[in-house]
Amino acid sequence: MAHQEPTFDLHQLTHEVVSATQEVVTVPFRLRTYRLIRKILIGFILVSIANVLFSYFFLTPNMLRINRDNQELVVRYRILQDRIRTAERRLDEIRHRDLYVYRPLFAADTVSVEGVGLPYPDAKYAALAGYEYSPLMTGTWRRLDGLARRLYETSLSLDELQQLSRNKEIMSQAIPAIWPIDRTKLRNGIGAFGMRRHPIYSSYIMHKGVDLACDIGNPVYATGDGVVERTDLGLPRKGYGKQILLDHEFGYKTRYAHLSRILVKPGERVVRGQKIAEVGNTGGTTGPHLHYEVILRGQVVNPINYFNKDMTPAEYTRLMEEMHETNLETY
Repeated sequence: MAHQEPTFDLHQLTHEVVSATQEVVTVPFRLRTYRLIRKILIGFILVSIANVLFSYFFLTPNMLRINRDNQELVVRYRILQDRIRTAERRLDEIRHRDLYVYRPLFAADTVSVEGVGLPYPDAKYAALAGYEYSPLMTGTWRRLDGLARRLYETSLSLDELQQLSRNKEIMSQAIPAIWPIDRTKLRNGIGAFGMRRHPIYSSYIMHKGVDLACDIGNPVYATGDGVVERTDLGLPRKGYGKQILLDHEFGYKTRYAHLSRILVKPGERVVRGQKIAEVGNTGGTTGPHLHYEVILRGQVVNPINYFNKDMTPAEYTRLMEEMHETNLETY
């Protein structure tokens, strides 16, 4: 059998050589790429760790700026708190003068706004919660809101006082400040204001005015400018009998009871010193007299304090000594 010589395919051989060469070249390239990526990752990790450590022990320029801004914010809040305290002290001084100087001067009641002293709910400050300086910010804004509400109440009070000062002359004529009868006609002293023994029930009851004993028919005078709010004929032997109620505005009213005649009608304007009625013995009485009341903002007060604003201390003491418990009324 004859020996057959091997044949070579040059094209195939060339292809195999090229493929082998590419494989030899590709493997080192991939290794170099992986190594490069690994080095980059390791470098990034090391740089990050170094940055964290540096930031922990040292402040970066950005952190320094933020820290300065925070410190400046704290300083501004402290300054604001000092100014709030100063404003609160000044407001307290104004409030003190309002309560103890201006309002007593005009006999005006204290202005009170419902709920003005109550703090706002926590929900109003919820947006400030969760921060490092939340207590400082929340506390400051609470005081600022409280100051604003007190300022509002004080402004209302001063507005009212301003109106009262404009009407000072009118008010001075409206306040009941004279005797409702001719004092020279007075007999048996003055029936006292306050608690006294009832002549029929033998128990102590509140006497809301003073009793001025005098003869039937003696003139009764309006003690201040005002308007007749109402008149009443009353019951024959009970209560106030014939009476007049005057409204002097500014919180003042006066009552004149047990009258024999009424000379004015509801809605009529009267002036101080005008004769409005005559003393009588109507209603629940044991003798002729005038029952006289002064009502301030719905509460009865002692009329003696309004009889004469120019009364000296000695005259006032003597007048108080003349007052005694009487049994002129039975109601």
